[in-house]
Amino acid sequence: MSEHVLRAVALMGATGCGKSALALPLAEAANASIVCCDSMQVYVGLDIGTAKATPAEQARVPHALLDCCTLPDAFSAARWAKQAAEVIRSENKAGRTPLIVGGTGLYLRALIEGLADIPPELPEVREQLQQRLEAEGVQALHAELSAVDARTAARLPSTDTQRIIRALSVYHSSGRSLSDWVSESPPPPRVDIPVFVLDVQREVLRQRIAQRFRDMLDAGWLDEVRWLDELKLSDAHPAVRAVGYRQLLAHVRGQSNLEQALQDGITATRRYAKRQQTWFAHQTREAVHGDANSLAPLIGKVL
Repeated sequence: MSEHVLRAVALMGATGCGKSALALPLAEAANASIVCCDSMQVYVGLDIGTAKATPAEQARVPHALLDCCTLPDAFSAARWAKQAAEVIRSENKAGRTPLIVGGTGLYLRALIEGLADIPPELPEVREQLQQRLEAEGVQALHAELSAVDARTAARLPSTDTQRIIRALSVYHSSGRSLSDWVSESPPPPRVDIPVFVLDVQREVLRQRIAQRFRDMLDAGWLDEVRWLDELKLSDAHPAVRAVGYRQLLAHVRGQSNLEQALQDGITATRRYAKRQQTWFAHQTREAVHGDANSLAPLIGKVL
């Protein structure tokens, strides 16, 4: 018997572009659930700074893959893809087509194309590798990678610091090479997921990001950041490195005043949004791009 083709619709876009405002009425009208595609909204307790759907919004439309990871655990693209596939399969069996909504392009790609479920790296291992990089240089690390994971070393330039450290960190954290993990990853599910990307003029988005950052501070974001700081997570944890949280943590820890943290956070969020726009322009070439008015009827037809 052939595998069931997973059917969903994806609405992606940069942070602050208005995805949720567009998605909620569309999903409500189609009696569809929303599958959140956001690498930070998965964490319990990170609500304000991630612009997580409010209880009222979740009452209007069921939301999946919110609050599915409790700190200090760290989530991954492979875990998201596996759980998203389970949600979509369940919704399809009930005769519904869910709407995937978010800005984490890597998560969506993991669902569509597949991604190896590699165990998380140990923070102390990565820190040691960073220290060795400074002391020995990247060529020495690449030589070590050639000895423990020849397949990965062969495809990486000897100057690709980030990926060399990543591969060595996986090896020393798990005891197995990155190429072994990748070769054993299961094939991705068969999917039918048309992708739509919500575009907003850059200057409009810049203004929205600044206003939203201030609004989230007014809503109590700093208290959320203080709670995060009290967990004493590693500086390498995704929650600590998250845009906005990282800048406000610097303020909470006495490394900057609030105004500086505010400006730094807005700047970092704008840069992140720009990277997201670049990703969706180049990594989702078959996606339909447009503003809210043009995308709404198109999405409504396929839900």
